[in-house]
Order: sequence, then C-alpha cells, then structure tokens
Amino acid sequence: MLLSPEEWTALALSLRVSLWATLASLPLAALVALVLARGRFLGKTLVNGLVHLPLVMPPVVTGYLLLLAFGRRGPIGAFLAETFGIVFAFRWTGAALAAGVMGFPLMVRAIRLSIEAVDRRLEAAARSLGAGPVATFFAVTLPLVLPGILAGWVLAFAKAMGEFGATITFVSNIPGETQTLPLAIYAFTQVPGADTPALRLTLVSIAVSMAALVASELLARAVGRRIGIV
Repeated sequence: MLLSPEEWTALALSLRVSLWATLASLPLAALVALVLARGRFLGKTLVNGLVHLPLVMPPVVTGYLLLLAFGRRGPIGAFLAETFGIVFAFRWTGAALAAGVMGFPLMVRAIRLSIEAVDRRLEAAARSLGAGPVATFFAVTLPLVLPGILAGWVLAFAKAMGEFGATITFVSNIPGETQTLPLAIYAFTQVPGADTPALRLTLVSIAVSMAALVASELLARAVGRRIGIV
C-alpha cells in the first residue's frame, strides 16, 4: 500500500491546492455570506444566483470560463502576469483558483445559514450595553458563527480535494505541476494494468475526505462547548 513518488506528489499537490484554495477564499466567502444574510439591496437574488452558479453549471464550463478570464491572453490573466508576474493557466495556482471557485458556494452557504441562525437579540443586548458594531461582531456574532465557518471551510476543502472538471479544463493534467489526486486517478485509469495505483489513490482520497469531515465535526463540537451552544 506504499505510494510511489508520483502518487506522493499528487497527494501533496492536492493538499497544497486545497489548503490555499480554501484559506484564500474564506475571507471573501465570509463577507459575501454576511452580505447575503444581513443585507437588503436590489439584485440580492441575482448575486445569490451568481455565487451558487458553479454548483449547477458543468465544471468544464467553469474551467473554460476561468481559462478565458485568467489565461495568459485573458483580460485578468494578462494583467496579473504583466503587472505582478502572477500566472494561473497551467500552473498549480490555477488549480487552486479552480478548486476555490468550485468550493466557494458551499462555504458561503454554510456560513450564511450560521449567520441567519444567530439570535439578533443577543447582538442588540451587546449594543445596549455600549458595544459598537465591530465589538459586537467579534464578541457576540463571530463566536456563534464559528462552527458554521469551520463546517463551510471543511466542505470547501473536501470539494477542492475532489475537483476534476474545472481543473483539467483550466490547467490541464501536468504531473508534478497540476496533477492532483482526481487527475492522477484519471490518468492511471487510461493506462492498461494501472488499476492498483488508481485504487490506492482512490482509497487515499476517501481517507483524506473522511478525516477532514471528522475533524470538522470535532472542531465544531469543541467550539460549541466553549461558547456554550452545544
């Protein structure tokens, strides 16, 4: 059951891509969730639809749109490459971008539901005691929302670990650079007699995903006990 160097590389790259994808998108996801949960503005339904669009569109479409926008000749990709030297197309950073986009709706939804479940009377009580909006958010709202944030982060992480369609369309399947676990499994299935490494990586993928879900549950319970909601 020992992994080959190629398989270890795919596993390490998947963890790297998923970690950066979720950490980078978490602040924006929290902000968008807060706006959707508490904001009242024209076009809110449209914004909500755009946020969740990657969940209902074919992943290949998402990957192609990313290629058009963030490719070397795309408007955003060309600007970032020429101005900051940041390249996404056919790089591991592009795989992280694709994974982040695909997991973003799950993160936003989990955090939004958590924010909507907060008792607004607790925030009002803090405000009546002299706490400002920022102090109320960090002292009352954020601790209550934290389990939802953790759940959303882990869901997005698991989604990023399993992302395939958008990744292979945007950054291709380059060993050592963009070949994550799902792409490596796909590559092995195309090679006669490579069923064993494909099965090994499948079991590894399942184990990592289950470990992430279990860790999420344990963290959420620990945070819940600490703030007295579990």
